[in-house]
Amino acid sequence: MTKLPTGETGRIESLDMLRGFSLLGIFIANMLVFHSPYMYMDPYSWFESNGEGFPFMWLDIFIEASFYPIFAMLFGYGLSMQYEKSLLQKSPFGPVAVRRMVILLLFGLIHAFFIWSGDILFTYAMMGFLMIALVRIPPKWLFFGALALYIVPNGLITGLTYVVERLEVGGTFSEFADIQQIQESIEVYGHGSYLAALAFRAKEWLFISGANLFLTPFMILPLMMIGAAFAKWRLFERAKELKGRLLVVGGSLLIIGLILKALPFLIAPGFSMQLVQTYFGGPLVALGYGALVLLLCTTPWFSKVFRPVAKAGRMSLTTYISQSVIATLIFYNYGFGMYGKVGIITGTLIAIGIFVVQALLADLWLSRYKMGPIEWIWRVGTYGTFLSNKKEKRQDLS
Repeated sequence: MTKLPTGETGRIESLDMLRGFSLLGIFIANMLVFHSPYMYMDPYSWFESNGEGFPFMWLDIFIEASFYPIFAMLFGYGLSMQYEKSLLQKSPFGPVAVRRMVILLLFGLIHAFFIWSGDILFTYAMMGFLMIALVRIPPKWLFFGALALYIVPNGLITGLTYVVERLEVGGTFSEFADIQQIQESIEVYGHGSYLAALAFRAKEWLFISGANLFLTPFMILPLMMIGAAFAKWRLFERAKELKGRLLVVGGSLLIIGLILKALPFLIAPGFSMQLVQTYFGGPLVALGYGALVLLLCTTPWFSKVFRPVAKAGRMSLTTYISQSVIATLIFYNYGFGMYGKVGIITGTLIAIGIFVVQALLADLWLSRYKMGPIEWIWRVGTYGTFLSNKKEKRQDLS
C-alpha cells in the first residue's frame, strides 16, 4: 500500500524562501524574452544602440543565468529529501517519483505549447528521471561527479569557442542576429492571433528542446546532483551551525562569479566570454546568492518580513506557470499587445510588481489551503487518490 504524503509538517522555510527568490530572479530574466525577440538578437549591440546598455549590463551581471541554477539545485535537494523520507517510512520511492516526473513532463508540454515556449518543466522532468537513480549515490560521489560532468564538457566547449574566435576573420559570434526570426517573432507575437502564436511557439519549442537535448545533461543535471548532495549533507537544516562557512565560501563564490559575469563588459562581448559568463559565472553567483539568503533566514526578522516570498516558493509550480500566463497576456497580441513596446527597466518593474502580487496572494491562499492549485493536481495525479486541499479549522477545545 502506498503511503500518502504528509501535510505541512517537516517543511524547511528557508528552502521555500530561496525557491521564492529564485522564481523572482528567473521571472526578471525571462521578462526579456516575454517582451522582445531576445532569443534571436545580439543583446550587447541591440540594447547599446537603443540606449539601454547600462540597465542591460546590470541585468546581465546580477540576474541573467544566476537564478535558474538555484532552482535546479533546489529541485535536486527536494528529490533527495523525498528519497530519504521514503527510506524512513519504508515506502516505495521509484514508482512514486516516476509518476511525479511523468505529470511534470505533461505540465511542461502543456506550458510550452499553449502558453510559452521557454518552458523549463519538461527539461526538469527529463533530468528528474535520471535523478531517480542518481539520488541513491553517496553525497561525495554525487558532488564531485557533478563537478566533473559540468566542468569538463562546458570547459571544452568554451575553450574551443575561444580558439575559433581567435582564428575567425571578419567578425565574432556575438555579432550574430537572426533578422528573419526577429521580424517573424514581432509579427506573430506583436500582431498575430493566438493560433499563429501557437504554431510559432511550437516551432520555437522544438528548436529549444532540440538544443537542450544535448546541453542539459551537462548544465542542468549536474546542478540537480549538487543539490541532492547538499540535501544529504543537510545544508539547510544546519544553516545556523554553518554560518561562518556559508559567509566565507558564499561571499568568495559571489565575488568570483560576479567578476566572471562581468567579462563581456570588461574585455569584449565575444561568444567565448558569454559562455564563461553563463557556464561558470552564473552558477557561482547562484551559490553566493543561495548562501546569502540562507544566512538571512537564520534571523527571525528576515523570515517574518519576507514570509510571502516563501509562500510563493512553496507554490513554485503555480507561481511559475501563472507568471507565463500573465506575461504573455500582457505582451502578446491576443492580450494587451505590448510586445516590443517596453524597455528593460519597465519590463523589470512589471516582473517585480507581478511577483509581489503573486507572493501576497500565495500567502493568502496558503492560509486557507494546504498547497497551491497546480501542486494539488500534481499530488492527486501522483498518488491516484483524491486529497482534500482545504485546511481544517482548528477548534478551541478548552
